[in-house]
Amino acid sequence: MNTDRKIMKVGDLFAGVGGFSLGFIREGCSLSWAVEWDKTCQKVLRHQHPETKVFGDITKVDPLQLDDVDIIIGGSPCQDLSVAGKRKGLEGERSGLFHEFIRLVRAKQPAWVVWEDVPGALSSNGGRDFAVVLGEMADSGYPDIAYRVLDARHFGVLYRDWE
Repeated sequence: MNTDRKIMKVGDLFAGVGGFSLGFIREGCSLSWAVEWDKTCQKVLRHQHPETKVFGDITKVDPLQLDDVDIIIGGSPCQDLSVAGKRKGLEGERSGLFHEFIRLVRAKQPAWVVWEDVPGALSSNGGRDFAVVLGEMADSGYPDIAYRVLDARHFGVLYRDWE
């Protein structure tokens, strides 16, 4: 067994209760910090990860408060990108918070960035919003971008009737 493997540090933006970061933790990463505005979600994060720094409103987070990490992950709000929403795109109040994601990525410059959102991000504003996402990533120092639409049912996530 190789014990020299580096433990990668993760920062989670729009963390919710930590579901996205849980996958990274299960693969051997450590969660250094999480940013989540919802107070109930913050309580869950603090309970599940007492050693992790938890921050509130992303618009008020100073990047100097955040430890350096190897990976920044996050799923900015999807409501304005979703085909089920009003399709305001990145100009919308919620999905426009993607720009806060990029602000912190630019400031911290981790080795890896993983952004998660709904498939509607690809078609929002005729694809122009996704072009903005790709451009912002490239301008932030991440020109080698790969993206996929993944259907959760093919990865062990099943719908269950809880009634």
